[in-house]
This record gives sequence, structure tokens and C-alpha cells, in this order.
Amino acid sequence: MGHFSVGDSPEVLSRLRTVRPDGTPVYRYHQRPGRPAVSVTRFDAEAAHPTLPPDHRHAHDFLVLIYVEEGMGSFAVDGAERSLRAGEVHAVSPGQVVGVSAVAELVRGRAWTVAFTPDAVPALSSVSALAWARHPLLALFASGAGHGRVAESDRANWSAWLADLAGELADPGRLGAREAVAALLTRLLVASARLAPDAPATPDPLVERVFAEIESTFREPVSAADVARALGYTPGHLTTVLRRRTGRPLLDWITERRMIEVRRMLRETDLPLDAVAARAGLRDATYLVRRFRARYGITPQRWRRTQRAWS
Repeated sequence: MGHFSVGDSPEVLSRLRTVRPDGTPVYRYHQRPGRPAVSVTRFDAEAAHPTLPPDHRHAHDFLVLIYVEEGMGSFAVDGAERSLRAGEVHAVSPGQVVGVSAVAELVRGRAWTVAFTPDAVPALSSVSALAWARHPLLALFASGAGHGRVAESDRANWSAWLADLAGELADPGRLGAREAVAALLTRLLVASARLAPDAPATPDPLVERVFAEIESTFREPVSAADVARALGYTPGHLTTVLRRRTGRPLLDWITERRMIEVRRMLRETDLPLDAVAARAGLRDATYLVRRFRARYGITPQRWRRTQRAWS
């Protein structure tokens, strides 16, 4: 699927963030002021879709759920082809490379996609991206999972939840909309997690070591080279291995962890940017603003105001 990555429709809230060395574009979530970091799109055979996704490989830095109501199609995730059938739910994690090959087939049926960042879910808003694979709400996003099938008796519930979520997002200024969006998205994640395999995937020992080192040191001014040396690797080798196993290089993961802490402090405290930067292992407020804006397309001050507007 790709409609959550490019386009000009109101639902499509992403922008090109970077291009990987192999040419794969990576899109970031573009949060509009005063709106939750969630967007819902419904494909319907009877509706016009002027902004269908391009047929190219791409990745994104946000999470995506796809629910197929009717129709058939396929797409590829990290080179593995996935069929799309009625009643199926697919999860696409940040960094996974998506290849779109049969969107036209799917559009002849009906399907929903939900694109979101963890900030939209209270239970996930302060969870490190390094720990997503182990969080119960994101069980379908874990390595070795990726998709599940909804029982026929539950499919009407899925359609209703998605329609309700779309309705709340269409009127974000309505009383209680923020709470309703969070509750509905959480309900969808609970339902999707229950579709995941019972046996969790075996963690990658090296990735676990890298993430543990980042978690213990990200508040300090450490670099990718520092993390690599602490684990007994050269920076180039560890970056290559981590990119191959997680879809993202070492520096991206360090920056991601710091940005999660920055967002937490912006949301939960009144600390000035200098203090936020110091506590997140960043050089200074100027560097924080530059990195934050490059990552999210918005200044930290404006992001903080949008969060408070929804409080």
C-alpha cells in the first residue's frame, strides 16, 4: 500500500523525509497543528481516488494498519509478497520497504488504512521505538507477525470502529474528539494484537544489545561511533548490519530515541528548549530545533502548542 505516503488529499499526511543509499524514499508523518497524529483513508470501488499511490518502493517512519473489507490484491513488504484478502489485517512497521504492485485490484473492493504515530495512543506516547516490538499493543507489528485474519463474526465491528475513527477525525474540534480518537485507535490495536501469533518471534541478540546500549546512553552526548565501539564493532560494520536487520542505520535509532524523549518532555513539562536538549543528549537548543524540524516538519515550540491545544 502506498496511499499513506504521497499525495495531496486531506487524509495523506506525510512528506518525503530522506532517500536511502539504494534510492528508496522514506516518508515521515506530517502532523497538522491541532490534529492528532492519526489519519484514516478508505478505498471504495465506487469512490474516486485521484491520488492513488505511485508504483514504487518506499518506506515510512510511522505505523500503518490495513484492513481489507472486500476485494483482492497484493503488495510486498521487505521483498516478501503479501496477498490481500477480505477480512485480513496487515501491519507495516516504520522502516519496512513497501512495494505496491496491485493497488488497482484492491481499489475494486473496499479497504481501510490507518496511519499513525505512537503519540496518538496514550499507552504508547512515551514508549521507545526500540521497545515497540515488545509492546503488547503492537504485537501485530512484531517481527514474524505482520498480518492476521478477522473472524467473519467480528468484521462488522472492525468496519464500525474504522468508520467511527474517521468520523471523529473529520471533526477534531468536537468535544471529546481527542479522547475518542485515542480510545478507538487503542481498540483497533488491541483487536489487531489479538490476531498476532501466540508465540513471539525470537529477538535478534545483536539488535537487542544495540538497543540496550542506546537506551542506557542516549541522554549523554554519545555518537554512533561511541555505541559501536562499546559493543566491539566498527561504526560502518554495525550500521550496515543494523540497517539490514531493522531497515534503519544506527544513527537513526539513536536520534529516534532522543526525539521520543524530547517529545515526552515537550508534552509533559514546561522546560525550556536548552534544558530539553541537555536532558536528551543533544548539543543545544539550536541543534534540537534543527533536528526536530527535519524529523517532524514542525518546530518544537509549535509541536508543544499543538499538544497542549488537545489537552
